[in-house]
Amino acid sequence: MSGSAAGRAFIGSFTSAGGPGIVVADIDPRTGALTRTGAVRSVPDPSYLAVGHGEAGPVLYAVSETVAGVVAAYDASGAVPRPLGEPVPVGGDEPTHLALAQGHLLTANYGSGSVSVLPLTAEGLPLPPSAVLHHEGSGPDPERQRSPHAHQVVPDPSGRWVLAVDLGTDSVQVCSLDERTGAMRPHGATALPPGTGPRHLAFHPSGDHAYVLGELRPTVTVCRWDAAAGVLRAIGETSLLPDSPDSPDSPDGADGQAQPSAPVVAPDGRYLWTAVRGPDTVVVLALDASGERAEPVTAVPCGGRRPRDLVLDPAGRRLYAANERSGEVTWLDVDHATGIPRPAGSLTVPAASSVAFG
Repeated sequence: MSGSAAGRAFIGSFTSAGGPGIVVADIDPRTGALTRTGAVRSVPDPSYLAVGHGEAGPVLYAVSETVAGVVAAYDASGAVPRPLGEPVPVGGDEPTHLALAQGHLLTANYGSGSVSVLPLTAEGLPLPPSAVLHHEGSGPDPERQRSPHAHQVVPDPSGRWVLAVDLGTDSVQVCSLDERTGAMRPHGATALPPGTGPRHLAFHPSGDHAYVLGELRPTVTVCRWDAAAGVLRAIGETSLLPDSPDSPDSPDGADGQAQPSAPVVAPDGRYLWTAVRGPDTVVVLALDASGERAEPVTAVPCGGRRPRDLVLDPAGRRLYAANERSGEVTWLDVDHATGIPRPAGSLTVPAASSVAFG
């Protein structure tokens, strides 16, 4: 965890809850502090962001988490992102996440329980979907799991596969993506305990393990990942509420039930951090040398309320939490020896939802 953070941060927010759209902030290379330099509001509820590159430079992508979901692309080379063309419909409802893979932009569409594949031009502009893959199934929670709810989509470290985390069906779907045609095909699925409500996963830097975060049942499921076969296998589970492991659904914190939101793995593979809404904490877990055991170390305040996103800066020295309910992004300095983060400052961003660097 050495080096220095520098560059810019892009912060997504919910405009329907008073957010300013996409905020741009400079990062102090010494302290990691954020200073707002501008904002752009061209689509409603740009809740999740990703940064890629086109022929002319960096391109910022944003989902618009609305019933008729769209993605927007921006030229990110200037002081304020400039829209590149019109937003493109994703063919799904309420997209909550997006990722880049094999020359395509992928979106996880929570409302419709689907994953969309949008080809990218050489300039980085998204085209209409080449594929929309609909999930099937349900879970035991009558309010949250009546139907599929794809919450995250990510390429695996080998670049051969795409994994989609579905909160509604208690599963992680593994798919193949044809780089030439943009076709996506189901390959397999990993079932998690009923009622887990998986939200996001993060890979170990070795590429051999993944950690799946449950939103409805506050746990981390440790999985082995076989990139050669495209198989994800659950091998263990760790509670994120060590003080009450036998009652994971009990209220915890001022905002009610504990709901984990975002996992982050240290670049050296020693620690796993996850934000937990409700208690509004960052939980620290120590990973063993194999990556197969995750042991709770402690939980520290995230510095705000309802941390929806948690990311590590490019240098691996600080965590940034997007606190949706209290309306700020906090940065937390990570102790290299212990892995324990401590809040060090904040930037006001109403209804903050995600952070990306570029």
